[in-house]
Formats: sequence, C-alpha cells, structure tokens
Amino acid sequence: MRIDLHAHSNVSDGTEPPAAVVAAAAAAGLDVIALTDHDSTDGWDEASSAAANSGLALVPGMEISCRTEQGISVHLLSYLHDPTHEGLLEEITKARDARLTRAERMVTLLSEDYPLTWDDVIHHVAPGATLGRPHIADALVAAGVVADRSEAFTSILTSHSRYFVQHYAPEPALAVELVRAAGGVPVFAHPVASSRGRVVGERTYHEMIDAGLAGLEVDHRDNSDEGREFLRGLAARHGLLMTGSSDYHGEGKPNRLGENLTTPEAFARIEELGTGSAVVR
Repeated sequence: MRIDLHAHSNVSDGTEPPAAVVAAAAAAGLDVIALTDHDSTDGWDEASSAAANSGLALVPGMEISCRTEQGISVHLLSYLHDPTHEGLLEEITKARDARLTRAERMVTLLSEDYPLTWDDVIHHVAPGATLGRPHIADALVAAGVVADRSEAFTSILTSHSRYFVQHYAPEPALAVELVRAAGGVPVFAHPVASSRGRVVGERTYHEMIDAGLAGLEVDHRDNSDEGREFLRGLAARHGLLMTGSSDYHGEGKPNRLGENLTTPEAFARIEELGTGSAVVR
C-alpha cells in the first residue's frame, strides 16, 4: 500500500479543491491519502465524496497551528477526530480568527513598502478557506515582488522579517489533549524542520508525549537525515508511531504526492486509535 498522510487543499493553503487533491492522489498511485488542512475540516465532505468514487481511502484530518511558551511554532496533525468536539472546535476557531487579524496587520505593514492591498490577498483565498501567509505570498507573486511562494517565505515573510506578526495558537500539549478528547490521533508534523524556523527541545516532546502524543512525522522533506535519526530513537523509546508524507500543497509548494510514505502497519494503528471519525473507503 502507498499511504501519504499529509496533504492540503484550497480550504487552507493548497491550490486545489479537496476533490482535485483526491484525484491527484489517485493519479499518483496512492492507496490512502489524508486531507489535513490548516485549522479546518471544511474540505472533508467534498474529499469524502470524491474518495468514495475513486477506490482511494481517505483519512479525514487537520493540521493544527500551535506555539510554545518560547514562541516556537509547532504543527500537530490530527487524524480521525470528531470535527464537532466543542473544546477542540473552540480552540481552532480562536486560532483561525487570530490568523485573519494577523494577516490584516501584516498586509498593512507590507503595503508601506510593496504594491499590495488587502483585496489583492483576498483574491487568492478560496471561499471559507483559512487565510494565512501563503495567500499573502501568492499576492506578492502576482504583484511581481517575488518569483514564488518559497522566495516569499525565505525573504519577506520569514519570521525574522519586520513584517511578521504573531497570532494566537494553543500550546502543543493542550492541542494534543484536545485531539485525544475528540477521539483523534495526534502526530507531531515535521518536528525537526529547522529550515522553517526554530525547533523545539526535548522538554516540549515530553510534554506532548505526557499529554497523549501518538506519533511523529519522521519522513518529511524538511526533516534532515540527522533529525530523522533523532526522531526514530525518540519513537522507539516512547512507543510512538512513525509516519511519512509529502505535505502536498498542489502548485503552492514543490512537494509531490507520495514522495514520502507511511507504512501499512502505522496506518492500521492510526485507524485503530481514531474513534472520532472514520476512514472513508
């Protein structure tokens, strides 16, 4: 089985509708795909309908934006949770609202130096999508300021830029607890992706493990070889699942579906642990 457990649609910062992501996964020869839009489950219904007619299994999921007390960004993948769980939904709604306020402030700052307006950004956001920095990057590309999203994120939109604005996000351990309470399976996304910014120390891992962390996304293009070895050792010591995935964003990133894969054994364990929703077949 070819299993990729991390993909985004235009419900968050991908470039394709959920049904198109499912179609792309089938065309790439995958057997299982997870839809994990940022802080949103709005794409589940469309993706489920597409998967039911494709012969592809769909894992309903979400990628939750978190932040440590030290201000380090952490992303938590949640699989098979209950999307109506009150506690989790409340935190996600708070984070989504904060993303919008943050984006508005960033655009205001950027407009002082670049030909960019709020309407330019909104043009790149699908109706109901979770708005974020990738949409600002798309507007900068359209304005001819940068060549692509990658250039935007390594220059103008980096967390060290004067245009960067923080936004509310739950602490990682709290997010893990809420995912578990919602019947979901929490997996730490690209934990050692230092090219994205600062990464957490072992204290955060242990706090998340104590809160119920189920696994680590080990095989991801942004995890270094050395980092992957560290994660494998940590998983072995604490009995954690290990996953691999593409983090597909359509044309928004160079990541290709199926470039990293999850084992059938890990997938079976995720399905066994998840009680809030079900794999769509």
